[in-house]
Amino acid sequence: MDITSSFSALLVEDSMSLGALYTEYLRADGAKVTHVNHGEDALNELKQWQPDLLVLDIKLPDMSGMDILDIVQKQYPDITVIMITAHGTIGLAVDAMRAGAFDFLVKPFDAKRLSITVRNALKQRHLVNLVAKYESSLPKPHYLGFIGESLAMQTVYKTIDCVANSKASVFIVGESGTGKEVCADAIHHAGSRRDEAFVALNCASIPKDLIESEIFGHTKGAFTGAIAHRDGAATRAHKGTLFLDEICEMDLELQSKLLRFIQTGVFQRVGGTKEEKVDVRFVSATNRTPWDEVKSGRFREDLFYRLHVIPIELPPLRMRGNDISLLANKLLKEYNKEEGKQFKGFSAETKQCLKNYQWPGNVRQLQNVIRQVVVLNDAETVEFDMLPMQVTADTNVKHIAAKVQSSPTTLADVNSPPVVKGTVEVEGDFSKPVATQTAPADIVPLWITEKQTIEDAIAFCGGNVPKAAALLDISASTIYRKRQSWEELETSLTQEG
Repeated sequence: MDITSSFSALLVEDSMSLGALYTEYLRADGAKVTHVNHGEDALNELKQWQPDLLVLDIKLPDMSGMDILDIVQKQYPDITVIMITAHGTIGLAVDAMRAGAFDFLVKPFDAKRLSITVRNALKQRHLVNLVAKYESSLPKPHYLGFIGESLAMQTVYKTIDCVANSKASVFIVGESGTGKEVCADAIHHAGSRRDEAFVALNCASIPKDLIESEIFGHTKGAFTGAIAHRDGAATRAHKGTLFLDEICEMDLELQSKLLRFIQTGVFQRVGGTKEEKVDVRFVSATNRTPWDEVKSGRFREDLFYRLHVIPIELPPLRMRGNDISLLANKLLKEYNKEEGKQFKGFSAETKQCLKNYQWPGNVRQLQNVIRQVVVLNDAETVEFDMLPMQVTADTNVKHIAAKVQSSPTTLADVNSPPVVKGTVEVEGDFSKPVATQTAPADIVPLWITEKQTIEDAIAFCGGNVPKAAALLDISASTIYRKRQSWEELETSLTQEG
């Protein structure tokens, strides 16, 4: 299909006769043309719609075409611009091209000259669109604060692109540390509200009796300590985005007030009687399962439906594959600069350990681990033994378990008391046993010792696994995983025995 068979054009020419002539030229090439005589009229048209092609006279009655070109490049960069003038010079043409114009025509010009320029401009536009479409189909390793090229993250990026310009409420769900505020910030900056305020409020970190004031503001004397009028997050986010993190922690009474605010955009400050109206885009987040909170009565069902219009689920780090390496390399480079270190990368064993670890704290935990490594060590390569024990523990247990599985030793063997080997000569007596040397095969595997330590801690805590985990400085999920691996290992060893 001919790319010039149908396109839109805005012609800005102050001469009525030339405007009519150029309009006919453009229509002969298949354009739907709108003709205006003044620069202000052109800017008003661009606010309403954006043409494929802008044919712009430099000398206009009310402003310079170069000023309009500058505005178009900043606000409507996808529009192709052809500059025209009756007072052309090489210097002016160079300035126009440098400012972003596709071509520069000196009046008078005929239909053929304009047609060739238009066709070339549209061909370039078509090629640029094809390249952009191809690039958009490629995995994005970086996206508005996110780092990750996994399929799970590409889905998140595409959803953000789709919802960015909408006013529909977005509800972000994900484990702690997966980047919910980064996601909310990306939604804001990818959309038309990017130049307005992004206000984030963590509902879990604000005392119950202050959170209403934090959202809606208060008047002077509304409560003890309210010494002046204060704007809340709702006022500060006017025309922008209000991000309510950990929304499920909000008190039920305040949830009803928030529901009315979302429905009407109207609210009252604490202690005030005057209603205020704002234009706010709502983005909410929680690390819980919101529908479970609704069923348990801790979250209003009507508020859930108001906020949960477009859900975005952020994947945990353990489900993101190679993203772990991308993030680790980026963080290592960043912390190198901050701490004045010279790390260049990770050893193969370290990379594998980072990839295999479950990361219960997600990206936030990875940040802490890399920071700790950089601060406490000074080398060119991050080695396995530089990682915290919490990260390497599972790997060590797996290595030992693999050795035990490949050995004919049974559970009965490893639980039996060590056998004393050899004798020592003491004043001619050769019968006294030596207690300082044992055969390597009689050493108890580390996983047995670790199992006993953890089980003793659980027994000490009366069977309370989270409490035992806190005393052992590990996560409860780690204990559950270890218990499962022990059961599988013991079953395997019993079968082999």
